[in-house]
Amino acid sequence: MSLTFHWFLPTNGDSRHVVGGGHGTPATVSGRDRPPTVAYLSQIAKAAEDLGFVGALTPTGAWCEDAWLTTAMVSQHTERLKFLVAFRPGFVSPTLAAQMASTFQRQSGGRLLLNVVTGGESHEQRAYGDFLDKDARYRRTGEFLEVVRGLWEGRTVDLEGEHLRVEDARLARLPDPVPEVYFGGSSPIAGEVAARYVDVYLTWGEPPAQVAEKTAWIRGLAAKEGRTLRFGIRLHVITRDTSEQAWAEANRLLDGFDPQTVESVQTGLGRSESEGQQRMLALHGGRRDALEIHPNLWAGIGLVRGGAGTALVGSHDEVAARIREYAALGIEEFVLSGYPHLEEAYWFGEGVLPRLAAAGVWRHPFAKGGVPSAQVPFAS
Repeated sequence: MSLTFHWFLPTNGDSRHVVGGGHGTPATVSGRDRPPTVAYLSQIAKAAEDLGFVGALTPTGAWCEDAWLTTAMVSQHTERLKFLVAFRPGFVSPTLAAQMASTFQRQSGGRLLLNVVTGGESHEQRAYGDFLDKDARYRRTGEFLEVVRGLWEGRTVDLEGEHLRVEDARLARLPDPVPEVYFGGSSPIAGEVAARYVDVYLTWGEPPAQVAEKTAWIRGLAAKEGRTLRFGIRLHVITRDTSEQAWAEANRLLDGFDPQTVESVQTGLGRSESEGQQRMLALHGGRRDALEIHPNLWAGIGLVRGGAGTALVGSHDEVAARIREYAALGIEEFVLSGYPHLEEAYWFGEGVLPRLAAAGVWRHPFAKGGVPSAQVPFAS
């Protein structure tokens, strides 16, 4: 088995400091340091492609650029990189979404992956005209995916659900290949949706013991549906030649967190309806000390950023070891990011990936022989 790695396109802006925001909180001023232009995002995408990342995640929400439009533009500046487009099913009809995905596949050469985000913050959803509560949003997501998957299979779909209704829906042209669906959620109803409809279940970067519990829960639910899912994890990374250098960088980022910004972001995130977000907050409790919550797993990012709030921090060998620890739990896909995203992609791609290749758990997806000549392992 070869592990799969994805990078991240910061459509909310990039910086040498952490760009906060997400889950109903606005992006911090650091997001203006490197605006998310198509030119800059294409630089990141091309670097990720060369280094051996399979895809790149784009976020969704009021704090960032639209993921569909941005990735459609960036795809024209890359050749093989896939785009893990985050979108909210309540904002567009399922038939139109299925058609959009089919068009994206044809125009990009089959490079679309879909990250379905139900939406954990009611106040943000209402700004878009969505007034359902959280559980109802998940039930609607299930109906949405039932329609979309049926259309992608070439069927004519009729559905009169609790929230969605379509009649005689069909696609003139089917996507080839059918996009894989990624999805995350920690509530009971989220688990039900994942078990029935998705291909890859994503978890945020909790300590391995908690990740093991979550994957076992989802695996059991999927088995009851007669299905088998893959598992992925969303993490930031700070990897350097030595552990001391990596932790010095983590501390530099931490020193840049303005106390008032931390307080404001934590207050906003504390109102989150997302169980996953509350699990992230519990890892650090708003404190700046004791942020290493598992060897090489640092919760500092979550002080100013919603969503994924943990980072793997350490030497290339240490980070590679932690990745293998998660892989032993059944995690096959890693969705990573780092500040700034262009430079950190190279730190990881040139430092960690060769070590994983040498261990036989990763092969470069676009290079003959598995590892490009420029990416041979080096002594630490």
